[in-house]
Amino acid sequence: MIPIRGDVHINAPVHPVGQALSALENPASTDVQPLRVALLGYRSAPFSGGQGVYLKYLSRALKSLGHDVSVISGPPYPHLDAGISLHKLPSLDLYAHGLGAITWAQFWRDPLARREWWSKLTGGFVEPWTFGERARRWVLANADNFDVIHDNQTLSDGILALQTAGIPLVTTIHHPITRDRQLAIESEGVWYRKLLVRRWYDFLDMQQRVAKQLNHIVTVSGASRRDIVADFGVDPRRVAVMYNGVDTELFRPLEDRPRKTNQIMAIASADTPTKGLQILLPAVAQLISAGKQLELVLVGKPKPDGETARLIRRLGLKDHIQWYRDLEQEQLVELYAQSTIAVVPSMYEGFGLPAVEAMACGIPLISSDGGALAEVVGDAALVVPAGDAPALASAIQELLENPEHRAKLGRYGRERAEREFSWQVCAQRLVGHYRSVIQSTTVKPCFQSTSRETPC
Repeated sequence: MIPIRGDVHINAPVHPVGQALSALENPASTDVQPLRVALLGYRSAPFSGGQGVYLKYLSRALKSLGHDVSVISGPPYPHLDAGISLHKLPSLDLYAHGLGAITWAQFWRDPLARREWWSKLTGGFVEPWTFGERARRWVLANADNFDVIHDNQTLSDGILALQTAGIPLVTTIHHPITRDRQLAIESEGVWYRKLLVRRWYDFLDMQQRVAKQLNHIVTVSGASRRDIVADFGVDPRRVAVMYNGVDTELFRPLEDRPRKTNQIMAIASADTPTKGLQILLPAVAQLISAGKQLELVLVGKPKPDGETARLIRRLGLKDHIQWYRDLEQEQLVELYAQSTIAVVPSMYEGFGLPAVEAMACGIPLISSDGGALAEVVGDAALVVPAGDAPALASAIQELLENPEHRAKLGRYGRERAEREFSWQVCAQRLVGHYRSVIQSTTVKPCFQSTSRETPC
């Protein structure tokens, strides 16, 4: 057990890499019955966004352990391996297609589509709720085909209804989005835009209410667990910590690639305050003003005249930045191999997948201590206070001037990624958790038949 506050504890991650697994957790090597797992995701973009990455790699790892895996998703849909079923639950996907995507027939005949349209028109985000309603209908109609349902942070009334029905349910909360809302409001200087931010985050009221009622929550770090307990009011005994994984075969050092001596790399949603570009850019500008010849590689997609673009103009950094977007993962690994240092300047992360991917690639890493980042990177990165641009500039300068320290951090990062984080280990831990949830859940008889779609 790891103490985190007073007499509150979390379960430490178990089964270090290489340790023998019990029959309970490795059905591929025993005669234990494989599980039939349904993974739910209201949005599962394959190349961006942690939720899509989570579903893709967790489904792959569970499949490799011998389990039968199905993914039930709203658009954008994930890219899954062969042998993993994808059940699409279409929505209007208005953030991709605009308000004109609805037809008159949909508007009048489909109340969920109508709800999505009105929400988007008024600045809201109702997709978690509407996906939950569609998923509730689909799962209850197909309940006999699964042993356990694993929801990926939908936290909606429809998903809670599955637990009420007696279906074994596990929910991942990567971190409470309340932290994103707080940072977005604080970073917005115009009063009416603050109101628009609050309106968009209205779905959090539902998520907070639902989270309090869930029996089995998993989250991806001790820091995220503390925040879920504090922000959502969840009973800490219902929250287990199980780290995310990284594909250490894909994200790896490329030893034959020459590494540049002045290239800083960061992955950030360019106009999202939580990702910390508003801290990294002034830090780089400070070093350039002091005479450093730096190139900044940013993987993201800034708004043409958004806050990030305006900040770049004010700092005079346009000629020092190369933007990349929509990269294949191998291209991302190539960029890591070419760059001198990777920086994760986030104000808050529930886990910090870019930090783990950078460590797996063996690139020297500088990370803020926002949220779970210090916990995740351990001694494999230079850690600076979140929001402190001068401290970040000092850390960048220190590593630029010390190749031995860079080499040591790159080595430590790779070792830590292999030892502590992999999707295989993540899946093995979750399988043990699934089985305990199944044992503790009694399915109500009226949901044993696929012909029943409504509660008793």
